Amino acid sequence: MSHRIPDAVRLPELTLRGVLLGAAITLLFTASNVYLGLKVGLTFASAIPAAVISMAVLCRLPGANKLENNMVQTQASAAGTLSAIIFVLPGLLMIGYWQGFPFWQTSAICAIGGILGVLYTIPLRRVMVVQSDLPYPEGIAAAEILEVGSQATQRAESARESARREQTGAGEIALGAGVAAAFAFASGGLRLLAESISVWFAVGRSAVQLATGFSLALVGAGYLVGIVGGIAMLIGTLIAWGIAVPWLTAITPAAGQGLAAAGMALWSEKVRFIGAGTIGIAALWTLATLFKPMLQGIRASFGAMRGGTAARPPRREQDLPAGLLLGLAALLLVLLTLVFAHFLHQAAPTLAAAWLWTLTLGCVLFAGVFGFLIAAACGYMAGLVGSSSSPISGIGIVAVILVSLMLLGFGAVSDAFASLDPAIAQRLPTALALFVTSVILAVAAIANDNLQDLKTGYLVGATPWRQQVALMIGCVVGALVIPPVLSLLYHAYGFAGAMPRPGMDPSQALGAPQASLMTAIVRGVFDHDLEWGMLGIGLALGAMLIGVDELLRRRGGSARLPVLAVGIGIYLPPSIIMPLVIGAVIGWLIERRLRARARACGVELTTYAERPRRRGVLLASGLIVGESLVGVVLAGVIGLSGSPAPLALVGAGFAGTAKWLGLLIFVLVCLGFYRRVLRPHGA
Repeated sequence: MSHRIPDAVRLPELTLRGVLLGAAITLLFTASNVYLGLKVGLTFASAIPAAVISMAVLCRLPGANKLENNMVQTQASAAGTLSAIIFVLPGLLMIGYWQGFPFWQTSAICAIGGILGVLYTIPLRRVMVVQSDLPYPEGIAAAEILEVGSQATQRAESARESARREQTGAGEIALGAGVAAAFAFASGGLRLLAESISVWFAVGRSAVQLATGFSLALVGAGYLVGIVGGIAMLIGTLIAWGIAVPWLTAITPAAGQGLAAAGMALWSEKVRFIGAGTIGIAALWTLATLFKPMLQGIRASFGAMRGGTAARPPRREQDLPAGLLLGLAALLLVLLTLVFAHFLHQAAPTLAAAWLWTLTLGCVLFAGVFGFLIAAACGYMAGLVGSSSSPISGIGIVAVILVSLMLLGFGAVSDAFASLDPAIAQRLPTALALFVTSVILAVAAIANDNLQDLKTGYLVGATPWRQQVALMIGCVVGALVIPPVLSLLYHAYGFAGAMPRPGMDPSQALGAPQASLMTAIVRGVFDHDLEWGMLGIGLALGAMLIGVDELLRRRGGSARLPVLAVGIGIYLPPSIIMPLVIGAVIGWLIERRLRARARACGVELTTYAERPRRRGVLLASGLIVGESLVGVVLAGVIGLSGSPAPLALVGAGFAGTAKWLGLLIFVLVCLGFYRRVLRPHGA
């Protein structure tokens, strides 16, 4: 693992040049993430690419160090996470409420929600970062990259020792990054290799799918996650695709659809709600188990604030003061109240003032309290599977259902909308539910990112409060970038179901899949036709799995069943889950082989496995780096060209060959990873 800067050492961290560099990287990555998220429904974590770019720039300047680089990646990482706001906001155009993206309203929602996400997770740092054994795959990977970059720029006492350290560190990361970058470019750019493969077949009347994606970044993340999380996600995938989808396809008429289309439609429209229910109850259980240590963390923060003449905590334990946290949170909630009141007044100018403020305060209270709970749950999920794989849209589903039910309750006990125009009265609850959910999603996304960044900072020896300030700056910069980028893309392409001008080609519209799903869910709640049965099954399944996990915990040993990971396996497609599982299994096989070798040599496992384990972490980090950087570059090329595949060398007819060719090379890379980690020390 990385070398931690001691408390006594004072190095420049939050510098002006670092803030300006972080802002520039944030601009680039925010635009890329917004486009990719609207196009395919996925965003990439930008912390690792930001760390690489930061090192490349700052290493040419005097006095650069890894703590300054860490601040840059902390600030820029807001781009990959705050962009998740696009999973909700386009729904306001799809229902015809907005005709564009009002700059100040959109920016305010992004900035307020993002900064609240930072503030809410600060009291969780000790219990979830310092004291927890969660793997935080991207946080660890970023720390390793920062360490290698620091080694490469330091003046060592021995030139030979410096060269050796750089080779064993930077060389492994460069190898992993080069392989992943080449694969990602050949698949996402040239289209010579497929990005996934799936095989459908019928068992009686049931449709069964075997599938995997070829993401080497996810393989690296799975290696860092470990076998326990990997097996739990595999169980979720088996529940979804081995039980739920086959059963539903057997009892549901196909309505003229093919096998694959029918299976995917049932998974998307029904089975994912089982996953959302499981995630929801697992998140609540996680909050319950974390409640006591979370209170202890908050009490410790207040104790430090009231310490007076008592000794200050060490530099690496200094969070923002508790009084400042409360003051900022209160100010942000007041600003959020004004934003919601303006939103409601614009939507329904004739709404009685009493009802306007009742609805406003109810929505702010819900967003503030539920956002705090979601922040803790999302921080845990990010620690378990990483920010890239954390199901933010699943959290959004839970949030939008609860918000809609709250508003439905308002409608059931009052005639607040009775005096409004019927068209406004029908559209207003849906628009308000989406608007409130967008705040919660911003909180959840940044909570995901903040704890991951704080893990990186903890490993390298950064000062927590400076990281927290850097991430707030990143939230503000990202919030100023997102509205114009959204408006530009909307007027250039349009969204599915929301075209800005007549005569535009619907086939070129951006799908915005999560926003479409969120909008459909809200309408389902208000029209009373939501898939409550599937949500109930997910809740029951989650409760049963929690019982199993508690039984395993009480029996002792290392066997556990992380229920959140099972829910993630149900909710996310196998093209994302299976590479994570493969990476976890590779790590498990490597660990078994290392144990066998240590026993054969008669030495302690810790001593024998130190170098191979570090090599594995570095290679896995390189895989994440390489694919992430190519994702940024390809997003820029796609955005500039306006074509979904501007670099493709082959046409649609090559797709079948690309699948099997991609599978072959993917398997070879995984085997090469296994052998590289286990190679003899001198090889």
